[in-house]
Formats: sequence, C-alpha cells, structure tokens
Amino acid sequence: MIPRLLAATLLWALAAGSAAAASGIKISDAEADRIGQKIWRNECAGTRDGLTAWNQGEDFPSLGIGHFIWYPQGQRGPFKESFPALKDYLQAQGVKLPGWLAAAKACPWPDRAAFRADFRSPRLEELRALLASTVGPQARFAALRLESALPQMLAAAPASEREKISGNFYRVANAPGGLYPLMDYVNFKGEGTSPTERYQGEGWGLSQVLAGMSDSGSPTAAFSKSADRVLTRRVELSPPARGEKRWLPGWRNRVATYVP
Repeated sequence: MIPRLLAATLLWALAAGSAAAASGIKISDAEADRIGQKIWRNECAGTRDGLTAWNQGEDFPSLGIGHFIWYPQGQRGPFKESFPALKDYLQAQGVKLPGWLAAAKACPWPDRAAFRADFRSPRLEELRALLASTVGPQARFAALRLESALPQMLAAAPASEREKISGNFYRVANAPGGLYPLMDYVNFKGEGTSPTERYQGEGWGLSQVLAGMSDSGSPTAAFSKSADRVLTRRVELSPPARGEKRWLPGWRNRVATYVP
C-alpha cells in the first residue's frame, strides 16, 4: 500500500540523515540566496525585467525567479499554477505586498497584449521590485514544493518505478550541490504527476527524470543526463504548432548547470 511505502521511505530518509528528510529540507539563508540566484539566472538570465514575463504563445505570465505561473480570471490550462501559492507564502513570511497584489484573486492582465502594454507601469515596476528583493524567500518556497514532491511522485508512479524514483531522489539530494538541481527542476518542469502535463502519454517532470537516471557515476551528472533526455523527448512529442524546438538549446544549457 502507498501509505506503508511512504512511511518506510521517510523513516529510511531520517535514518540516513537525508537532506530532504521528512522533517523538512533545511537550507541556510546563504544557501537559499545562492540557489535562488541560480534559478533566477536560469529562468530570467538574472535580469530584473525577466522577473515579469509573458511568453508568446502562452496564456499566462511567468513571474519571479522560478517563473511561477499566474492565470487570468477564467483562464486555465494544462500547466500547474504556482504564483498564488508564492504570494500566500510571502505574506505568511511577513513580506508586505503592494495593495493591488494582496487583493488580486487572479492575474489582473487578461492577455499578453495588455501585459506588454503595461510593462513599464508603476504596478509592474512595483512587482519587479518585490520579486527582486525576495530571492531567498522564493528559493525557500521552491524548497517547499520539492519537499512535497516525493510523496506525490510515489503515489502516481507505477509500482515498478517507485523504489528507483525514491532511491534516486535521495541519491541526488545527498550529493554535493544536489539540492539545487532537484529544486530547480521541480519548479522548472513540475513533479511529472499531472495527467494534463503529457505529450502522447509521456511526461517530462521530476518523476520521469528520476526514473530515467543511470545507476552509476555521479548522481548529479546522471540526473543532468536524464533531464536532457526527458526534455528532448518532450520536444520530439510536442505539437508542432507550439514550436518547442526553439527552447531546447536553452533547456539543455540549464540542466548542464546541475553538475557542480
């Protein structure tokens, strides 16, 4: 049964002193800032403008160091929305949000054209200032998502893959510099558990990367190579109209940074 499997996995993690044990991922302020700066470079090239983006062909803006998705009112899609949870987390940490942002129930820009027209407005400048000043807290939010990822992945995975996914999760987490690739990838491409995040039945999230890792060599190198294969497969299976091939070189450069 899944509950027994999860309990055994978490007890083993505690016994092993895992960096991602059930008691929570522990990172110092300095490490949170260091990882956050890396994620910012990956998603936004480290630019302030990149903290507020709305990519062509997408139905939502991507905000913050992790390009967290925020859907406009009445708009939903296959990808997991994450910015509202970040907003709630920052408030819970005592971060003062602009009044309009604290009151917003959905993304206030209805489409990309409206967002681009408003790009230099006080409202978006205020949002960029907030996001640039909360790199560490955003990284801690990313760590929370990673912390909850393993139980979700094990619950969704075929029984034959659960041991490998769990083992590789802790293999990478315990490796030098291993928290960064796990935190970055789960916020980059998700857990891999959503049935809507599939092309031709194949997912591209953290679960698929962990399941595809080789058993030998450096854990972070094996993770990086598996991520490259998973993302290449995603592009190959993607609808041609999305033009995802244009993103693959950047994605490959990103996962190459996972090897210290």
